Amino acid sequence: MRGWWQDLTDLVLPADCAGCGAPRTALCPRCRATLDGGVARRARPVPEPAGLPVVHAVAPYAAEVRALLLAHKERGALALAGALGVALARAVRAGLAEGVEDAGGLGPGASGLGPGASGLGLGAGGGAGAGPVVPTWREPLLLVPVPSARWAVRARGHDPVRRMALAAARELRRTGTPARVAAVLRQRRAVADQAGLDAPGRLANLAGALEVTAGGAPLLGDGRRVVLVDDLMTTGASLAEATRALRETVVSGVSGANGGRAVYRAITREGREERRIGSEQERTESVHSAPEKAVPNARARMPRAAVIAAPADSLEIIRN
Repeated sequence: MRGWWQDLTDLVLPADCAGCGAPRTALCPRCRATLDGGVARRARPVPEPAGLPVVHAVAPYAAEVRALLLAHKERGALALAGALGVALARAVRAGLAEGVEDAGGLGPGASGLGPGASGLGLGAGGGAGAGPVVPTWREPLLLVPVPSARWAVRARGHDPVRRMALAAARELRRTGTPARVAAVLRQRRAVADQAGLDAPGRLANLAGALEVTAGGAPLLGDGRRVVLVDDLMTTGASLAEATRALRETVVSGVSGANGGRAVYRAITREGREERRIGSEQERTESVHSAPEKAVPNARARMPRAAVIAAPADSLEIIRN
């Protein structure tokens, strides 16, 4: 586990670029440009798992980007969190812009749009070259990190996805999109390490593994806009399972009609990151075996998802 002295060392001592090894810089200009210069695109793995939401990624998972993500996740290169969060925010904005025509939130019949915000609002710094135009929302956008296994967080000494989500939320707020991080998902049972599993194996490993915390359920109603965030998508199994857990909670009626705002006020302390919603005790009850209910207007209730990287062959081709 990382100690305070390791964090201090990262800030004080010169480091080599985590992407390419260039000396005396944690992130060299060329690798930063690789993160900053890519256009966020739709990502669709093949085969595409059932229930996968619309996913946007900013870069192929290769070369310098792969090295940066692994350095942040596995080697605790915390200085990269800010740049990775900015990249993640671009993927979030791309998904919001593409979904402007869909004014529905996760909650039934709720638009989540502010007065007069018909999806044409520009955030701060909007205009030519500022990226996708996103609507102005009445309520803050919720970035929901895909949770890591607790053993993995302990082994790494930090939660890399939540750390990047916090940085992305700060960037979104800086550019005019109200956003908060809501860690409302948790693992309800142990799962195997996904490394080495093929696509069907990953789906089976994660099936029914996630749930929404009791304190997080009310937050998902009231027309909230929800974007699932992760560092990487490979087969899409994690994002599909996270989406199932979110939708199941809303459809089952767990979300209170007017409890969202009270829960929201209680759950965010981003000056010191954010405290986890609900009980910290891991629950181990068995997975529900009942079939998922059919949902009218299911597309309007599907959250979107944003990641930094995805395999190159899953990214849509940009045609001029």
